[in-house]
Amino acid sequence: MTVEIQWPALASAPRAGVAALVARRIAARAVRRLPVRMRFPDGSHWGAGGPDAPTMVLRRPDTVFARLGADLRIGFGEGYMAADWDTAPGTDLADLLTPFAARLTELVPKPLQRLRGIVDARLPAHEENTVPGAASNIARHYDLSNDLFRHFLDDTMTYSSAWFGDESGNGVAPDPDLTRGQLRKIDGILDYARVGTGSRLLEIGTGWGALAVRAAARGANVTSVTISAEQRQLAQERIAAAGLSDRVDVRLQDYRHIDGSYDAIVSVEMIEAVGERFWPTYFSTLDRLLAPGGRIGLQSITMAHDRMLATRRSYGWVHKYVFPGGLIPSMHAIEKTLANHTGLRLLERRDLGRHYAETLRQWRVRFDAAWHEISGHGFDQTFRRMWEFYLAYCEAGFRTDYLGVSQLAIGRAPTALGQPTAR
Repeated sequence: MTVEIQWPALASAPRAGVAALVARRIAARAVRRLPVRMRFPDGSHWGAGGPDAPTMVLRRPDTVFARLGADLRIGFGEGYMAADWDTAPGTDLADLLTPFAARLTELVPKPLQRLRGIVDARLPAHEENTVPGAASNIARHYDLSNDLFRHFLDDTMTYSSAWFGDESGNGVAPDPDLTRGQLRKIDGILDYARVGTGSRLLEIGTGWGALAVRAAARGANVTSVTISAEQRQLAQERIAAAGLSDRVDVRLQDYRHIDGSYDAIVSVEMIEAVGERFWPTYFSTLDRLLAPGGRIGLQSITMAHDRMLATRRSYGWVHKYVFPGGLIPSMHAIEKTLANHTGLRLLERRDLGRHYAETLRQWRVRFDAAWHEISGHGFDQTFRRMWEFYLAYCEAGFRTDYLGVSQLAIGRAPTALGQPTAR
């Protein structure tokens, strides 16, 4: 599959006028307090970092500040995509972005933060996660090319946080093997859902089939649904190669259209694509489909509730270029939705945020090493820089706990007699 990825609009700077001057002042104020350097073409620099600090090289400063002035949430990433700025030799992109992520809520002065509701772009209506909208959003990312993902994921082709073996979930243990980490993560979710021989398992979000294969090997009968045609095709091939097609049914189907009753339900990093408006629908669907006594294993990226509330209506760089329609929930939002719309409750939780930082680091290393092969599928240098920024930006978020990720065991609340409620 050959894919042409081009953004010709990035070639020219937006007209920002006074906004560019304001952005320049905000940037100067922000980096004065950060252990980084921002270097200009004339050799001058801003920042509190010393000579060995992570260094951002401004190749076209006026264009950088014009992009920031036009849209602060989008312009920074677009500047990297267009090579208006870069990292200095010896500076890792995630190392540069990490100090920014650590103080992200403080970089813009509070008086200007109060204007967020006025100046921030809003999520486009066509990216709302209705049934057709969700299919379009997912296709824009996951249907880029199976070959793209094959080149930087591990052999399981699992595109979510690994678990590197620390039982506490608070740090990366000495086992850095990505494939073992992904299988450990999958087993953790299956264990939370109590999947075993004879389990009727529903998976919402197939990926490329690794979890379905692992569950079927335990003896489960798996129904897996996806709205990505590309993923479904390869998942079916991988399931067949494992000799498990008789135990796994992969359907091209929206979660809202599923019927039946299942002993266990699992969903790994799919809720981020649901959207706030549809969280009640999503969780009430899980409640409706879960058989009495059943369990749910859910893995979700999370963020602090106040940050979620501040940004949930905003349209950012990740929405525009990577995950249209996405919204990361808070744990508070998840538990509140469960309480208000279902008979389900959170029973157990395992936090893996720092594990995601390591997962993303390894993906970025593998992406860079495989770029020659990836470019052979029609992806250009702008796409390369977009994905480098995306992976490093997310890594920085997990390094600093701005983002988290949790495995959750969910079931029905017990009644006064000690038995789960039936729905």
